Amino acid sequence: MAASRPPDASGPAVSRTEVLTAEPADALAALLDLEAAPQDELPALWHWVYLVDHPRQRELGSDGHPRHGIPAPPGPGRARMFAGGRIATSALLRLGKPTTRTTRVVETIEKTGRSGSLVFTTVRTDWEQDGRRAIVEEQDIVYRPAGTALPAPSADASTGRSPESSADEADELTFDVDPVVLFRFSALTFNAHRIHYDLPYATGEGYPDLVVHGPLQALLMAEFLRRQRVPLLGSRFAYRLDAPAFGRQRLRISSGRGGRTVSVRDGSGRTTATANLEPLAAGAGP
Repeated sequence: MAASRPPDASGPAVSRTEVLTAEPADALAALLDLEAAPQDELPALWHWVYLVDHPRQRELGSDGHPRHGIPAPPGPGRARMFAGGRIATSALLRLGKPTTRTTRVVETIEKTGRSGSLVFTTVRTDWEQDGRRAIVEEQDIVYRPAGTALPAPSADASTGRSPESSADEADELTFDVDPVVLFRFSALTFNAHRIHYDLPYATGEGYPDLVVHGPLQALLMAEFLRRQRVPLLGSRFAYRLDAPAFGRQRLRISSGRGGRTVSVRDGSGRTTATANLEPLAAGAGP
């Protein structure tokens, strides 16, 4: 597989500042079926429902994604996939305070193989509050030519329960996904990608059903750790989408290796997402 890296892979930064209000957290708590939303600090990964971009309707492509912005598609006719990311949390964001999000592309790599041309883009986002950097995040986005075959699942993706996972169902979080959940999560994150709510479009793109959001699975893994009282503060949360999850089903989230690894399994028992939690060194990013 050949790879090339444009010399100007790191692009300009775009910043946005808002006061964090309670409403997005209330809405996410309702989606997660929690009795109450956090009152002061946002749990890890809950920042994804804040400072979201609001592109105009005319700026969207046929797939529902913006034709411009960060990241911008590498060309017309490219299908977008969310591959994973890393989140370093040195402070939890507090409600009621001005918060600045700064986003930029830090790397773009093009690879050519048997499945055609793939473009891998890494987007970095810094979250600042009270004059200090609270969260440093990187997200990995993959673009493939529309109509090409879906990439094969990761070699690490498995069927059935991982041997490292706990066998105790009390140490397992279950979450039912269906078209309503996918639509509501798309609305919360202002994600108009049609593969998550438009079934004819999703099947036309080669998917067997609506696609479960990668960020939703990452959020559920972080929620499992939070409910197990495993702190993400002062840690680096690295997650990866191992295989797509489709349609109405019950997701199961469990941990292994002393609670520092987490995985999501779909209704067939296949591992679709994994995450690792590591201590964050002073001043370290993702």
